[in-house]
Amino acid sequence: MSGFWDQAFDLNGRCAVITGGAAGIGLACAKLLVARGARVALLDRDPQVAEVAAGLGSEHLGLALDLRQLDQLQDAVDLLATHFGRLDFLVNSAGVALLDKALEVQENAWDTTLDINLKASFFTAQACARHMRDQGHGRIVNLASQASVIGLDRHVAYCASKAAVVGMTKVLAMEWAPHGISVNAVSPTIVETALGKKAWAGDLGERARSQIPLGRFAQPEEVAGLVLYLLSDAAQMITGENVMIDGGYSIQ
Repeated sequence: MSGFWDQAFDLNGRCAVITGGAAGIGLACAKLLVARGARVALLDRDPQVAEVAAGLGSEHLGLALDLRQLDQLQDAVDLLATHFGRLDFLVNSAGVALLDKALEVQENAWDTTLDINLKASFFTAQACARHMRDQGHGRIVNLASQASVIGLDRHVAYCASKAAVVGMTKVLAMEWAPHGISVNAVSPTIVETALGKKAWAGDLGERARSQIPLGRFAQPEEVAGLVLYLLSDAAQMITGENVMIDGGYSIQ
C-alpha cells in the first residue's frame, strides 16, 4: 500500500498554475507542490511575484498581472502551457474580502469582489481547461470559504461570491469530467496567514475562535494539504465537491 501512496503523491513532471500565489494560502500550496516535485507558475498582482517564484527554485515562474484583465490572463496561461509543455493543475487561490453592512455596500466594492473571487476564477479555469482537455487530464481546485455555506455579518458580497464559486465548481466538474478533468472546491474557516492574523487580532479573533468547535483557526499548510490531496492521484474519484476545512464551524 505504501507504494500506492508514494506514487499518488509524486508530482514529478507535473505543472501547476496557482493564482494569488505570492503569499498566504496560494504560496503555501506552491511550496507543498514544489516539495512533491511539481513545477509551479504563480499568478499574482503583487509585482514581487517573480522574486517569490524564484525563491522556490529556478524552474518556477511568477507572472504579475491583474486577473480581471481577461486578455492578459489568456495570454499568460497560453505562455505557461508553451513554456512547461503541459498544464496539469490549477489552484484558484486569489481573492478579496471587502466587508460592509448590506445596506452600506457600494457598487465598486460589490463588483471588485465578484470580479476577483468569481469571474477571474472562472476564466482562469476556462483558459487552463482548454489545455487540460487537449492533453486528456487535469485537476482544478477552487478556494471557496465557509462563507459559501453560511451567512456572515458584513460579508454579503463575499458570501455571494464564494457560494457562486461552489455552484460554478459543480457545473465545471460535470461538463469537464468526460475530458479527464476534475474540479473541486475547498472551503476554509479563517486562516492564519499574515493578513488573517492582522485582520483577526485581539478580541475579534478570540470571539471568532470561540465559535469554532476545535477552538482555533486553520493554518495555511493545513489548507495546502487538502489541496494536495485533491490534486493527487489518490483523489481520482472525487469531483464536484466542496470540502470544508473549518474546524466544525459549519456543522453547528
